[in-house]
Order: sequence, then structure tokens, then C-alpha cells
Amino acid sequence: MCGIFGILSKNGAIPETILATAIRTLAHRGPDDSGTTILNTNPGQLGLVHTRLSIIDLSPQGHQPMHDPTTGNWIVFNGEIYNFRELRAELASAGHQFHTNSDTEVILVAYRAWGDKSFLKLRGMFALALWDASHQRLLLARDPMGIKPLYYHHDEKHFLFASEVRTLLQTGLVSKKLDPTGLLSYLAFGSVYEPTTIIQGISALPPGHLLTLENGKIDIREYWNPLQSAKADPSSADIAIHSLPTLLREAVLSHLVSDVPVGVFLSGGIDSSALVAVMSQSGVRPSTFSLVFREEEFNEAAHSRLIAERFKTDHHEILISQQDALAALPDALAAMDQPTIDGINTWLVSAKTRAAGVKVVLTGLGADEMFAGYSNFRRVPQMERAAAHFDKLPSALRQPIAASIRIAGSSDRNRKFAELASGSDSIHPYFLVRNLFTPTERESLFQGEYESSQSALEEILRASVAASAHLDPINRVSYLESTFYMRNTLLRDSDFMSMSHALELRVPFLDRALVEACFRIPGKTKLQGDSPKNLLLRSLGVALPEEIVHRPKRGFTLPFENWLRTEMKPLVEKTLQGNAADKSGLDPNSVSKVWKRFLDGKTSWSRPWSLFVLQKWCEQNL
Repeated sequence: MCGIFGILSKNGAIPETILATAIRTLAHRGPDDSGTTILNTNPGQLGLVHTRLSIIDLSPQGHQPMHDPTTGNWIVFNGEIYNFRELRAELASAGHQFHTNSDTEVILVAYRAWGDKSFLKLRGMFALALWDASHQRLLLARDPMGIKPLYYHHDEKHFLFASEVRTLLQTGLVSKKLDPTGLLSYLAFGSVYEPTTIIQGISALPPGHLLTLENGKIDIREYWNPLQSAKADPSSADIAIHSLPTLLREAVLSHLVSDVPVGVFLSGGIDSSALVAVMSQSGVRPSTFSLVFREEEFNEAAHSRLIAERFKTDHHEILISQQDALAALPDALAAMDQPTIDGINTWLVSAKTRAAGVKVVLTGLGADEMFAGYSNFRRVPQMERAAAHFDKLPSALRQPIAASIRIAGSSDRNRKFAELASGSDSIHPYFLVRNLFTPTERESLFQGEYESSQSALEEILRASVAASAHLDPINRVSYLESTFYMRNTLLRDSDFMSMSHALELRVPFLDRALVEACFRIPGKTKLQGDSPKNLLLRSLGVALPEEIVHRPKRGFTLPFENWLRTEMKPLVEKTLQGNAADKSGLDPNSVSKVWKRFLDGKTSWSRPWSLFVLQKWCEQNL
């Protein structure tokens, strides 16, 4: 797990200061080692930078940028390849020689043997850049589910890429201007939706894609998509269900590949408990880590202890108070690569776990998306059916019906169905459920060219809705959740919040083979049974305690509502009622109104919090 950066100069030499800046801005991702290389290309130069967090092959032989002496190719790589030993054996049997014990060299040799087809053979998480010397071609690749980030910028003089947006900004070669579509998506959902970023001119390489730059031309193509696995053949579904226990076990055990100890984040919920159960069933006694609040209303220690005792883990409780969390907020905000309303919890637990001497942990992220764990899996299909009904009504009837629904009650459910009836956001009901600000609120806050930015955002959303149209309603929600909320909030936040402490997070539930199987299973099967995520529970080979299975679903929450009304109020109020539009470009009057509505109890804390985070990010980075 590391940080990578590169710059291809189309003419002229690359200043050493740019490479030094990249090392400095990526040092938190890889404090164990760093390296640079400048290659002469035709024309221009290529500079490669790597900062290393040593996990596999801890020796100096794992140093990057890494060179393949046979081909002259070079690589910088961020991630882990869990099946690298199997691939190494396969390549060695074909006559290829190795000089290190690293997974990085395996990628180089695999590319030498199989070319672009090698990326489908990699089991793991990765973002990498590979210089193909014979073709004078730069290749970027990102793992199938987008676990690891990779950003790029292209202009007449340079092509740049990096693990973090802020690194590209710090080169001085990218204009520090907010991207209107990225900003609008942040207002809509509390995070910036790929492939846009918060910065104009910086794009995210989509998951499961390769980018090549050859002869000055960029080509981006897909090599894998989870929809390729969604088949209507009933026998395929039966095979997938039958194979789940094996696939789950292989996924979890493969993610233990490491030359340093691997722990587990244990919350006491189904997902993290399932990881511990699978490991224990396979004879692995994991070390588990739980964040424990001093305040009883936030404390989940009893549930994590129950799992730790049941499976005899080496359990560690990390005690924290609300005041500890509050004091950490400035540093957590400073760690954000892009603004987000989430992720503070990951920063906290990562900080405490890394301080305990751990470099690698498994998390249960992805289980809800693959095994239909959210309430959205029941709610969104209901809204789909309602939307289809409303669409058949004459337009003159829709607004009166929406008004009637609003009069009937002010619950969140009523508000969403009123919006469905009015047709104010007609792309898909899923986006209504995930909305932060409504379209009307967004337009009020936004001071740029709203219509063009909204159209660009809608194009991103509609593409995924159209691609998943053939899926059943449950699997369509699974695809949308994993494409939007999981990728752009959960995975991205987990990456930069954990890597700010040089801690590697691994996500076994997003193992490609397991994901492929989950998309072959009919959605209704995932919702069958009297337990949440029953299909996952049946695949464990051991029963979890009833107290874990049937406890109300609860995320790792912090008391932001209270903080914004008490300790944080002066700072947030000053930020939102001062010159809030100086950097963020939002309308100051509308921003102030959001704050006042919160103080009056008329809107959620997440709305003023999102505007506060955005302004702080802009102050720190622009």
C-alpha cells in the first residue's frame, strides 16, 4: 500500500522540485521508503514517484519505481495482489525468472507475459502506472471495484497522475478551480461523483478500466464490469448460491496475505463478525480492534466483546470519548483529499489502530451492497413501482397529488414520495433516497451555470441507471449502491482517512469472484429469510449469536447534531455566516439560510455540516 505519482512532459525536462513535492505530499501514504525515476521518452521525459508502506517483501528489493531488466518496463504500484504467489508459480513454470519476493515484480512479469490481459488475472486492489518501453506507452490501471483511487490531469504540455487530488494540485501545474459538476454532485450527495473530482481538469480513472497514452493520444477502455456477471440463467444462480461458502472463505483468507500481522476492525455488527467467523472456522485466530466510547449511548463494546469471546480472538478495545473525537476533528478535516460529509469515524479508528502498532486491517465494507443489507433494498423498489404509477398520470394531476402527500405528513418517506409524484428528480428513485440537498436547494446554493452542470451530473447518473436496466430491482440497487455511495463515499473516505495514518484497509467482501457470484443471484433470494443478510449468514458455516444477528442496524455514529449546537457552533457559524462564498463559490445568503434552518430545527445537521466541510477544504487547498 503506497502513494504513486507521475508526470509525462511532452517537451523539456521535468523539474526535480515537482518530484520532491510529490514525495512530500504522499509521505503519509508510504512512510517506510520512497523513490523517484526520470526516464527519457520520445519526446520528452517521464518522472515516476513512489512512497512505500511495506506490507509484502519488506526488504529493500521491494523498492519502487521498479524496473523489468528484460523489457525495460517500469512500474509504480499502490495496492496489494493477494494471488501473487500463485501467479508467480505459473509464470516461473513458463520460464520467467524473479529477483524479489514482491507482488510488484509479479505484475511486471505478468505484463511481460500476457500484456493488457494480465490485469484480469490480478486478485486484489490496485492503482498502478506502467511504462511500456518498447511501445513508448504509458498505461494506468485501476482495480475492478475502485478500492484504490487514481487521478489524472492532461493538458498541452503534461500528463500527470497521482493517488490523491491534492498531490496534483500541489505541483502548481493544475489550476485551482472548483469543477462545477463535481461541486454540484457534492451538494447533491455529500461526496463528489466520479469520474469528476472537486477540481476542474482532474479526473478519476474509472474502476475496471485501463488508460493508455501513446503518441500523444489517450485511450480509456473497460476490462471488467460487475454487470458482465449478471446472468438470467437459473442454473448460474444455483451454482453461485452453492459456491458462496467457498468463495467467501477464499476471499477472506486470500486477504490475509502479508508479511506483517493483519487485524480486523470489529464493530459487533454482522459484517465484521462474519469475517471473524470465517477466519476462526479456518483455524485463524485473528487480532480484533474495536473503538469503544466512554459515553454509554454510543458504546457498542458489549457486542464486539461477545464476538471476541465466542471466537477467542486476540481482542483490543480502543477507548475514546466524545471530547477526544471532537478534538481530532481539525486533523480529520485536514486529511480529506476531497470534501465529504463522512469519514471522520474512519479517521478516528485508523489513528488509534495504527498507534497500537498495526499496519493492516480487514473491514466489513461491501457486505451491505453485495448482500442487500440496507433498508434501501426494500425501499427503492417500492419507490420504483410508485414512480412508474406516477409517470402514467397526466402532468396536471401530479403537483396536486404531491401536495396531498406533503399535507399527509412531514416524514422523510412522505417527502420522498411527494418528490416522486412531482417529478422534480426523475432520473431514478435511488438518487432521491441518497439526496443531501434537493434540486431546488442546490440551485439556490449554486452560483455557476446550473443547467449545464446539472445536465453533466445527470449524464453520469443516467449512464449507470441505463446500464443496470436489465437487472432485477434488488440487484439494480446493489449496482447503484456500489457504483455511487460505496465507491464515492465509503471506499474513497476509507482510503484517504486510513492512509493518512499509513494504515492499509482491506475489503474481502469486494473480492472480484465473490462480487461476480453475488450479481448472479436473484435479488429476491437475498431478501428471503427472517434474518438480515440471511444469504451471508448461511454461508459462514457457523452461527453468529442471536444478539448480533437481530440487533438493530447501527452505523458508527458521532454526535454531530449536538456538537453543531454546542462546542462547534461558534466556528461553524463564523464559517457559514462570514464570507462563505469566497472559496466555495456558493451563494452566501443561501448558505446562511441553511444554517438558520438547522438552528430552528427545520433541517438535518448533515446539510450545514457539508457546507462547513466544503468551505474548510477550500480554505486548506485552494
